[in-house]
Amino acid sequence: MGNVYHIRLPASREDIEKLRVGDTVYLTGIIVTARDQAHRRILELVRRGEKLPIDLKGLAIYHCGPVVKREGSEWRVIAAGPTTSYRMGMLVAEVVKATGAAFVIGKGGLPSEAAKALAEAGGVYLAFPGGAGALAATRIKSVAGVYWLEELGVPEALWVFEVEEFGPMTVAVDVHGGNLYEDVRSRVSSNAAQAKRRLIESLAVLP
Repeated sequence: MGNVYHIRLPASREDIEKLRVGDTVYLTGIIVTARDQAHRRILELVRRGEKLPIDLKGLAIYHCGPVVKREGSEWRVIAAGPTTSYRMGMLVAEVVKATGAAFVIGKGGLPSEAAKALAEAGGVYLAFPGGAGALAATRIKSVAGVYWLEELGVPEALWVFEVEEFGPMTVAVDVHGGNLYEDVRSRVSSNAAQAKRRLIESLAVLP
């Protein structure tokens, strides 16, 4: 069982490097939602040398298409469950490298090469429990801003959330080469091979 950390954003280099696969993390501060289209928009702006609407250095990028409700001049978040990260692929590592973001939050993990590239870029992947969108919403204290709403729509827009004790999340990819998903796949493969071998051995002794 790993350690439990409560981290205030923007995170420091020390915050990032102390984390190991299996640790539990709670974040307080600013997190920013981004899915496929927002990742591409971020990279387009960076490549053109244009300024992003928010400095992502040390912050967390959350793979999420929130359910929100407009109440007067403000937004209220109804649900904010994680989106499957796998489909973002290498975009994740490229965005972290380009922006200096500290964390990527999602579910389901990343392709192996993307996870490796994320770690090399200095980012940590945090797995948020799937199906816990209502829980996530309770940890969001306010919507500090929203960008690209008209162009991209609600799910794909860049939502800026002020959160308190956002979690619990599990460190699934750390900057030291740890990858929880690869570890699980390796154990499953090993267990399957052992079970197959035992089955063959048991069949061999039958009359």
